[in-house]
Amino acid sequence: MSEFEKDFSEAQDTEPTIVTMMDEDGNEHAFEHIDSFPFNGETYVVLVPTEEEVENGEADEVLIFTLEVDEEGNEALYLVEDEAELDMAFEEFKTRMQDEFDFEE
Repeated sequence: MSEFEKDFSEAQDTEPTIVTMMDEDGNEHAFEHIDSFPFNGETYVVLVPTEEEVENGEADEVLIFTLEVDEEGNEALYLVEDEAELDMAFEEFKTRMQDEFDFEE
């Protein structure tokens, strides 16, 4: 289990885990960590913009990343851009979270 997943599982019963990421312009954006799961040999991380980000104009949508760990143990998130991979990961997320969220079809 990666440090990212461990931190999430330990905090899951308390308050939301907030992940801060920087965009290409150096602006910080806050996201709530919703889920992490292994699937098809990858570890996927699901984030949504915080309410504050949505109020500031960010789209209120689910973002799915892969979690990569380099040789030195550093973790990095990479946005899933391949449409087929994104669809598969999102379907797995919906299956995992069907009791938590009401997904629109």
